[in-house]
Order: sequence, then structure tokens, then C-alpha cells
Amino acid sequence: MNYEDKKIVGIIASNVEASVALNVIGHLAISIGKYSDEEIMGKKVITDKSEIEHLGISKFPFIITKVKAGKLKTAISLAKSNPNLLVADYPREMLETRTDEELVSAVSKKENETLEYLGAVIYGNTKDVDEITGKFQLWRID
Repeated sequence: MNYEDKKIVGIIASNVEASVALNVIGHLAISIGKYSDEEIMGKKVITDKSEIEHLGISKFPFIITKVKAGKLKTAISLAKSNPNLLVADYPREMLETRTDEELVSAVSKKENETLEYLGAVIYGNTKDVDEITGKFQLWRID
């Protein structure tokens, strides 16, 4: 498999502060890593010349973008409708709850239309990911 065959794109709502954005991406990266196929990872352990081991990383590009909240919600919906894409999303309830039990309870009481998403990560074939995220602006601290 070629390096450019698959892609990971993180999407942050443009109204999210940098400190929150980093938290959102961190949680979503763990989720995508856990539930992705085995092909996502490069070499499991990389040993340097001093014989110190370093954990390997994704062998595919991981791009972080930002969009307005409405476009983020649309992107999540489009990505979830494609069975070839893996999608992790981050509704505001994840930020406002402390335990997994509280999170499950809070999200289960809301209709999808009422969820406010702060971010998402999409993983899959580059072509499929680019169809949804290709025009998004790269995220940076302004």
C-alpha cells in the first residue's frame, strides 16, 4: 500500500479555542487509532542508534483543518454515510462531562440534530476523504 492511498483528516470547528482544539484532536486520534484497520500504523517500534525504542506512528498523512460549525456537521454526516470511511466525532458533551457514564447519559438524551460538534477525524481512502474535506482550510493558531 502506497503512502498516499489513505489519509486522516482532523476537522476542528473554527470557533474552538486552541487549547480545546488540542484536547479534541488528542481524544479523536486515540479513537481512530483504536478502531482503524491494522494498515494505519507504520512500524510498531523504531529503535534509534542508541538502542532506545520509540513507538511508531501512522504511515498515512494526518492533516488538521478547520471549518465553520455547520460545515463540520455536514462533513460528519457525509463521512458517516460512506461505509468505507471511519469517523470519530466530538460533540460538546464530551467537553462538559467528567466520566464516561456521564457522557453516555448526556449524548443518549439528545437527538443528532441538536448535537454541537467541536471536531471530527475521518480516515479512509484519500479520494473519499478528499471529496469531503478537500476544500477545508488548514488549521493554525491565528
